[in-house]
Amino acid sequence: MKKSLILLITLFVSIQALPAQQDQDVFVPISKYIQNGDSERLSAWFAPNLEVDVLGISNVCSRQQAKQILKEFFNEYSPKVFTIAYKSGKASMKYAIGNLNAGGNKFRVTLFVRIQKEGNYIQQLRIEKE
Repeated sequence: MKKSLILLITLFVSIQALPAQQDQDVFVPISKYIQNGDSERLSAWFAPNLEVDVLGISNVCSRQQAKQILKEFFNEYSPKVFTIAYKSGKASMKYAIGNLNAGGNKFRVTLFVRIQKEGNYIQQLRIEKE
């Protein structure tokens, strides 16, 4: 009985942690990775090809290229605080606007995330200096 309860709890916790869950706020883990400057974990949320616009330089690039662009940005501007200021969207596409304090500067971060059964993927990421 005790083993069954532990197994059930473990299964519940595992299911809750899946990024593809429709009812979870996809921006919670994404925000955490931005605040931590973790381009590696953030890139797991990238679509295979996405639009990245960092400080006015826009690229449609692969997940790997986008990861490198964000890594360079985080190396130059070490993130301190990231908060989501606004969220909206419909079932298949959600977006958020957040404020990032990094490297002594303030940035506006805009994220567009496609919500699908297979998973949730960042389609567009924009970082603008305020």
